[in-house]
Parts: sequence; structure tokens; C-alpha cells
Amino acid sequence: MVRRKTTVTIDEELQRLAKVAAARSGRRGYEVFEEALRQPLSLDVLDRVWARSADDPIDDDAAMTLARRAPAEVRARGRARSASHS
Repeated sequence: MVRRKTTVTIDEELQRLAKVAAARSGRRGYEVFEEALRQPLSLDVLDRVWARSADDPIDDDAAMTLARRAPAEVRARGRARSASHS
């Protein structure tokens, strides 16, 4: 995957929280931001399918099951995040 440098303007507190999350998880800041962007876009599901298909090919039915579950998983993560910020 090719990464491109970009500049975004975000809330100062959000940036601080992202840095803390990166430090606590042993990841780099850009990895936290990429994950935050991938989840609502359901790109994390595609990554799982592609990773699995390289080692253990997935059949059409299993792929559809994963795809159907993805929106619910994203909504659940969003609700959990909202609840933790309340």
C-alpha cells in the first residue's frame, strides 16, 4: 500500500487522544488515523477478506456473510465509542 502525506485539520483534543491511543497500543499515529477512517468505510472487512483469502481461500457464501455483518459491527463500534465518551 502506498501512503501519501496529507494535512488535516482536526480538533486539538481529538489529536491528543489519537496520540495517546497510538502510544498505548504501540502503533504510530498514522496507523490510528487509518484505522479510524477504515472502520466507518468498512475497509477493515475487505482487509480481513483479502488477508484470509491469501492463506485460506474464502467461498462466496462466507464472503457474503462477512459483508452482511460489517455494517452492524461498524454501528456497534460507533455506539460503544459514543457510550465511552458520555
